[in-house]
Amino acid sequence: MSVIEVLIVEDDPMVVEVNRGFVNAVPGFKVVGVARTGKEAVQLAARLKPALTLLDVYLPDMSGLAALQEIRRLGLPTDVLLVTAAQDAETIQNAFRYGAVDYIIKPFKFSRLRSALEGFALLYSRLNKEGRLEQDDIDQLAWGRAPVVIDEGAEEMPKGLNGVTLKQVLLLLIKDGGALSAEEVAVALGLARVTARRYLEYLSQLGKVTVELQYGSVGRPVKRYKIV
Repeated sequence: MSVIEVLIVEDDPMVVEVNRGFVNAVPGFKVVGVARTGKEAVQLAARLKPALTLLDVYLPDMSGLAALQEIRRLGLPTDVLLVTAAQDAETIQNAFRYGAVDYIIKPFKFSRLRSALEGFALLYSRLNKEGRLEQDDIDQLAWGRAPVVIDEGAEEMPKGLNGVTLKQVLLLLIKDGGALSAEEVAVALGLARVTARRYLEYLSQLGKVTVELQYGSVGRPVKRYKIV
């Protein structure tokens, strides 16, 4: 597999070095440039043409989202992964609207970034293979349909679950930032409670969420799920 070149956009030098080390530790990826402002990010994306850009929202001259919009306006051939402390719903929603392939909230674990990079590598390799893509290939690549990547490769979801709903559950947990019960997730997404619980338990098995028990005065404790 060819090396996937990565541009890091981050104004904190210490965070730059941490992210550089993380990216270079994932086989098949190499950091080829660092930008510390939004303007520099657009310039380097145009000059280096990295396959992937890791982009912070909080930059000294402009919002990372503004830089992402400019990258899209210019038609630059780079995919963008947001790595930022911003976790308000509007920013997250706009990031995906502007075409971000993933969104990682600081501070994060190496395993989360590695998962995102491995998922991107799968996407990248399939989109860059020779010949036509079949419908099955497209279905795998459609938003929310790619296999969930875990530490040792990819695992298909259990029968009855689908990637679109899984993405909706994950995004809800990210937006909320707290620990939600299956009933709360069901109400928010219009799902049956048993269906919401199946998705949450699957995410727990993958290590994407933690499970907390909330004890009341009577009855069984309520399981609450929080994004890792």
